[in-house]
Order: sequence, then C-alpha cells, then structure tokens
Amino acid sequence: MSGTTITSAGLDARRKRILFRAWHRGTREMDLLLGQFADSAIGSMSDAELDSFEILMEVPDRDIFTWITGKEPTPDNYDTPIFQRVVAFHADGPKP
Repeated sequence: MSGTTITSAGLDARRKRILFRAWHRGTREMDLLLGQFADSAIGSMSDAELDSFEILMEVPDRDIFTWITGKEPTPDNYDTPIFQRVVAFHADGPKP
C-alpha cells in the first residue's frame, strides 16, 4: 500500500513518477511528509516547481527530515520555495 490518497489517473508520466517517488522514499516518515505534500500539490505544480521537487527528493531522507523538523538548518541551495511549501504544508497540522 502506497499511502497516497489520490489517483494518478489523468496525471502525465512525469507527475506519476514524482508522486510514486514521493510515496516510496525508504522511511515511512518521509513517505508521509513528501507523499502527503505531493498528493496535495502535484496537479498544480509548474515545470519549475517539479524540477525543484525532484532535486529535493534526491537528498537523503535523514537530511530532509532534520531540515523539516528544524533540527538542522536547511542549506541555502535546498531552501527553495518548494521546500518552504512542504514545510508550511506540514506546519498547518496533521493531515487525515
């Protein structure tokens, strides 16, 4: 079970691939953090935002987790608008 709450039907191949990768990170915590965000935003992301999200997903889970939780400062090259959207998405509270 992937955890995704949306269907990939109607998404282009790139968005389907990104959605799958967001839900299959390697750790359940990161599946939830990036997967829930992707469920919410994948359909409306611009090509530039998709580029930025793909770059973020190349970072090891541990690093992203420490940045999102504020345990470590986010390096400038990853402190992008899309990263800030991920953080803000989860700062709004738990998702059902």
